[in-house]
Amino acid sequence: MINPWRGLGGLPKSVWILSAATLVNRAGTMAFPFLVIYLTKTQGYSASTAGLVLSGYGLGALVTAPFAGRLSDRVGSLLVMKVSLLLTGVIILLFPLAKSFPVIIGVVVVWAVVSEAFRPANMSNLTDLVRPENLKAVFSLNRLAINLGMSIGPAVGGFLFLISYDAIFWVNGTTSLVAGLILVLVSGSIPQSTRAGQAITRTGKVSRTRMNFWMPRDRRLFYFLVAMVPIFLVFFQHTSSLPIFLVREIGLPESDFGLLFTVNTVLIILIEVPLNLATAQLPHHRMLAFAAVLVGCGFGSLMFVHGFLSAAATVVVWTFGEMIMMPGASTYLAEISPQHRRGEYMGLFQMTFSLAMALSAVLGTTVLDRFGGATLWGGTFVAGCVSAVLLWRLRGEGSRSIATLSE
Repeated sequence: MINPWRGLGGLPKSVWILSAATLVNRAGTMAFPFLVIYLTKTQGYSASTAGLVLSGYGLGALVTAPFAGRLSDRVGSLLVMKVSLLLTGVIILLFPLAKSFPVIIGVVVVWAVVSEAFRPANMSNLTDLVRPENLKAVFSLNRLAINLGMSIGPAVGGFLFLISYDAIFWVNGTTSLVAGLILVLVSGSIPQSTRAGQAITRTGKVSRTRMNFWMPRDRRLFYFLVAMVPIFLVFFQHTSSLPIFLVREIGLPESDFGLLFTVNTVLIILIEVPLNLATAQLPHHRMLAFAAVLVGCGFGSLMFVHGFLSAAATVVVWTFGEMIMMPGASTYLAEISPQHRRGEYMGLFQMTFSLAMALSAVLGTTVLDRFGGATLWGGTFVAGCVSAVLLWRLRGEGSRSIATLSE
């Protein structure tokens, strides 16, 4: 019998170290998934106001993403990751002290700026550690670590929330500090393909790069980012309008909402790596378009939800879309990105991610408050179909080998 996980065997030790640090960090992730419930239930804010706070997080992430990507190219992605994890831990530990709305939204923005710097740096570092044919395996392993941790964090957070509201911030902050310390202690075992601030030219020579703040002139990059916006707007409803809808409208307890995250992450743990290894050779445009349809159908089906089991069924549908979409998008981006601007490309991708996060929080909660769940979830289905049509056109864009790019 063929082992469906066999594609992970040849990955370097440094990839596994980074994944272990990610696992520790994500195992404590519970503050952000419960932030909207924390604000509405314990602080007394309306759903739309809580959505505004989440938009503050998205805007903070939007600001930091391209800068963090370029900074990774300049000073090294590993340093950016270490600083991000350590400072994030401190901020989350102090978050319960924020009581007034201006202070809360200010802390959330700073939280986003510091925390979201980790993502483009991590993606850039992982891309540098393996050959192009192993990219999908690496991104799938990274998401396995993320979701293995997320199968623990929100589930534990749901029960902690019933005991102590502040405990979710204490646990989350501590695990972020521990993950940062892991990278500090083992950083010597994680090589980088080139020294920070250097680039490999077409002739193979290493040249010094400057901190470039001009956007790359890459039509494929911007088409791809635009195509991903509608489906990201749909996907981020799981952290904004979805918890409000399920807890307030459907009447699920917070612990059940936490278990829905576990349904999502357990599926990813068991299926995502074998699924992406098996489909690694399929065209990007087909897989990404199919993923967008699944995500749109999953969230669109929420208009028919009436309890935990039916809610879990919708989670299963959009989780399959997520499992295809996230590694596939990262792999496509890595294939079209020049080596010495890889952090910049990842940062722009993260900026798009963050823009969708900011917009989705406001749009989703406002539509839910004013027009109800049926309108909101019907709109998510339409948005998923829009992205699917746009992503199908990637077929005409093609893909470039990493080795042939220089700028």
